[in-house]
Amino acid sequence: MSEIITLTLCLAPYVSKTQLKQLRHILLALLGMTGRVSMLGLSRWTTDGGSYRTVQRWFQTPLDWGVLLWAVVRTHLLDPNRVYLLAGDDVVVSKAGKKTYGVGRFYSSIAGRPISSLSFLTLSLIDVEQRRSYPLAVAQHVPAAKTVKATGNSEAARPAAKRGRGRPKGSKNHVKAAPVLSAELTLLQTQVQRVLARMAPLPVKHLVLDGFFGNYPTTGVVRGCGLHLISKLRHDAALYFPYTGAKPSRGPTPRYADKLDYKALPEQARCSSVTEGRFVIETYQLTLWHKDFPDPLNVVVVLKTDTRAHKSSHVVLFSTDLSLTAAQLVDYYRLRFQIEFNFRDAKQYWGLEDFMNVSAVAVTNAVNLAFLMVNLSAVLLPAHRQHYPDFSVLDLKLYYRTRRYLHEVLKSLPDPPAADFISRLGQRLSALGGIRPPADFQNAA
Repeated sequence: MSEIITLTLCLAPYVSKTQLKQLRHILLALLGMTGRVSMLGLSRWTTDGGSYRTVQRWFQTPLDWGVLLWAVVRTHLLDPNRVYLLAGDDVVVSKAGKKTYGVGRFYSSIAGRPISSLSFLTLSLIDVEQRRSYPLAVAQHVPAAKTVKATGNSEAARPAAKRGRGRPKGSKNHVKAAPVLSAELTLLQTQVQRVLARMAPLPVKHLVLDGFFGNYPTTGVVRGCGLHLISKLRHDAALYFPYTGAKPSRGPTPRYADKLDYKALPEQARCSSVTEGRFVIETYQLTLWHKDFPDPLNVVVVLKTDTRAHKSSHVVLFSTDLSLTAAQLVDYYRLRFQIEFNFRDAKQYWGLEDFMNVSAVAVTNAVNLAFLMVNLSAVLLPAHRQHYPDFSVLDLKLYYRTRRYLHEVLKSLPDPPAADFISRLGQRLSALGGIRPPADFQNAA
């Protein structure tokens, strides 16, 4: 309990003493419990002061989770001298019931189709040097209410008249209009602005998003927040070289030159070529135009060729930051996958897939509690890995479960045993069920 008290001292300014005490009971139960992480399951593993009713009251208490997540990262995990990125992605949690707040049909990449589920937008801070991701904000996607189709012969229901072919007479060039933001982009914009305001002293320049957000509306949102976007374009995206010819005698200077041919990439744009077995991986970097974007893009094409089958495939990455090198852009986009490990741990160990809450406040608390545990486990693991490099989250849970068993056993003994016996017994029990238990644990008497 002592290390949990120390870890959570940074949360004291943002919650009441009662809420912090209840949270510490829940954190200890999460670290040591087995089975589904529900309110009833947590109450069965809490010590004195953590009854089922207490757990229920805590889950119904509104909390500012963005501040709590940032407090843990800022206090225990942040190094101002390192380079950091922001990364965002959606996580889908399957739900069979119909009463859970925000339940709807969202696309699941695991199932490969829309399923009955909850969807959450998560923003994380990625440490480039440590190659770790720490959740900072979680916001729920709420399905839009179904609209009733208009009937009758009202003017509003009639489709607008189609414009004729060609450019209208007398029209002039104009600045590209600001995009109309969808509900997903509005939520992204709100969360990014809140996170940046919260961690204002920390210099973060890039936001990494997957290919779903590789479009102009998302770019407008990200650039409006003062960040550069790193994302992915479609494999057949229409990209054009900048025009470098002479100015025409009539009309404005063209912006676009030849279209990029992915089967004949320019040799002078190749940055690297690596051979891995029968595969050759080539990286090309170019500054190109896309007709949907108002500014040129820093584009990196990664071409992978199978020398045996004579087949090739490519990935098109881009950034609005023209100063990034090809190696940096590829590495930063690769680091985006660290957020998927956060989702895996939150589902597998900390109850993101297990909770059975239905109200809006309880669902928010259950989801954010899982991501808070992702950050706290990142704080707890390094101390164990100094002695046992392969120490995993499963071993961490087993360690705290062993301590709980020892606590109950020692309370039942008539006389307290020797301190060295307690230590050796704890080590022996910690080896039971571990993925790779240390040899000295297995041989402890």
